[in-house]
Amino acid sequence: MATITSAAVAIPSFTGLKAGATAAKVSATAKVAASPVPRVSIKASLKDVGVAVAATAASAILANNAMAIEVLLGSDDGGLAFIPKEFSVSPGEKIVFKNNAGFPHNVVFDEDEIPSGVDVSKISMPEEELLNAKDETYAVTLTEKGTYSFYCSPHQGAGMVGKVTVN
Repeated sequence: MATITSAAVAIPSFTGLKAGATAAKVSATAKVAASPVPRVSIKASLKDVGVAVAATAASAILANNAMAIEVLLGSDDGGLAFIPKEFSVSPGEKIVFKNNAGFPHNVVFDEDEIPSGVDVSKISMPEEELLNAKDETYAVTLTEKGTYSFYCSPHQGAGMVGKVTVN
């Protein structure tokens, strides 16, 4: 608690507004009670914190990599296919090929069916390299506009082919 005691306060006299007027002296005693500082309490469970962290991370990823598309390698029923088989992306959009069923798989771009000037070896998996387990991935980012055809080398003869258009 704060206390003010016997404070002399000078109050100028304004009566007459004459030169040389004197100030009157007033004596006062007051007690001031200091109120406690308000305290803020924040309670959150680890689950709430985890959700907030996950949301923040997702926002950062989306801001950093505005778009990404996932393409399944093999249909849910084990069919030898890319799901989706044909799709479009923007230049610089990440494409993630993910093993789903019927593996092993890989992703090879057809050098005769990609835009000129694109190095097929930089966007394809080596034909002898395979994704051998569920949920294994291969990611690629295409920057040149145009149409790109791709296939799974072990299953190309069974019709496991796809096409992406970068526009």
